[in-house]
Amino acid sequence: MDSALIPHGVKRCSLGKFSLFIGIVGAVLLWGVYAMLLCWLKGLNQTNMNDYYGFALWIWADLAVIALGGGAFFTGFLKYIVGKDELKNIINYAVLIGFICYSSALLILAIDIGQPLRGWFIFWHANVHSMLTEVAFCLSCYFAVLSIEYLPLVLENRQLNKVPFFHNLAHNMHEIMAVFAATGAFLSFFHQGSLGGVAGVLFGRPFAVREGAFIWPWTFFLFTWSAAAYGPCFTLSLTKLIEKVTGKKLVGDKCVELLAKISGWMIFTYIIAKIADTYYWATVTAPQAGQTLMDFYSNNPFYGIWILVLEIVIGGIVPALILITEKGRKSSFLLVTAIICGCIGVSVNRWVMVLQVMAVPVMPFDTWAMYYPSWQEVATTILPVAYGVILVALSYRYLPVFPQEKELNS
Repeated sequence: MDSALIPHGVKRCSLGKFSLFIGIVGAVLLWGVYAMLLCWLKGLNQTNMNDYYGFALWIWADLAVIALGGGAFFTGFLKYIVGKDELKNIINYAVLIGFICYSSALLILAIDIGQPLRGWFIFWHANVHSMLTEVAFCLSCYFAVLSIEYLPLVLENRQLNKVPFFHNLAHNMHEIMAVFAATGAFLSFFHQGSLGGVAGVLFGRPFAVREGAFIWPWTFFLFTWSAAAYGPCFTLSLTKLIEKVTGKKLVGDKCVELLAKISGWMIFTYIIAKIADTYYWATVTAPQAGQTLMDFYSNNPFYGIWILVLEIVIGGIVPALILITEKGRKSSFLLVTAIICGCIGVSVNRWVMVLQVMAVPVMPFDTWAMYYPSWQEVATTILPVAYGVILVALSYRYLPVFPQEKELNS
């Protein structure tokens, strides 16, 4: 029964080993579900959020997975709109990763609102003056787009594809996938940007506030840019991880190097813009508010200048310089180092824009407000990771996620 569902011409581990793996990860998932139910049934008093931290670990995880999941919309844009046909060998996996990231983001938001039964208020009683309303609408719509993009892959399962209706539906959906790719890129531009815009317009918090163009602060554009730049790094890092776990070559070098090269130049241009933005903020915006650069990186037990170095140098300049060089992309060690550093860089950026913003004192009589997540917050943040691992495992086992697998491992 199980072997009949596995794609033709490829090998998978025994059902017993696979079931054991799913069982172990499933136990972690159930731990997260238990913590989620505590938050829903007992309320947000299960967390360590307070008057300083209305946004906390969940929202950082939410923004991080949305940025890392940007590989889906950007790879789809490159494949279907720009015409980089070589990326057809990784587009299925990029869509799968994007589907996991965006469904995880929606799950995190459902936990964060505390009363999920009132989640529909976002749409029915929309606050048209809030950028988060636009985020909620675009996030939901783009998840629907990702579901549509993921559906043909499901229908190409060895047994489902034997049904003529499913076979023809999958084929016809592939033919019009450029429409959904363009829609996804459009939706992603706005919700990625508005997530950054929320921080940029916090005029009472000099650490976050930025100048901008018209009504949009520079963080609006930097968030979109960084998601497109670093999203492919996450897709490539998970590709290398699953190749390591399975002991197989799953994506050809030409495809990997092409996506890495594009990501590298995107990171290179982004990090120049990020350095310019940081310099202007440190020398003009912050002093106008009566602050200096070191006011944001001293007199506290955690947020030192090292975090700025980690984000810009290790998480930006290093991966950019590696990925834009042919020698760097062809070296397996340097390539893996670069894409991991890239994932760290964008995650640190989202961390400081969510948590360091809240920690910095804004009144003369204030002190640094440090935050430590409760175990319930940690468990519910790990929950989407476990869910993602299970969905990747099931998709890899039963769906033709990697078109080159049979060819590369013959």
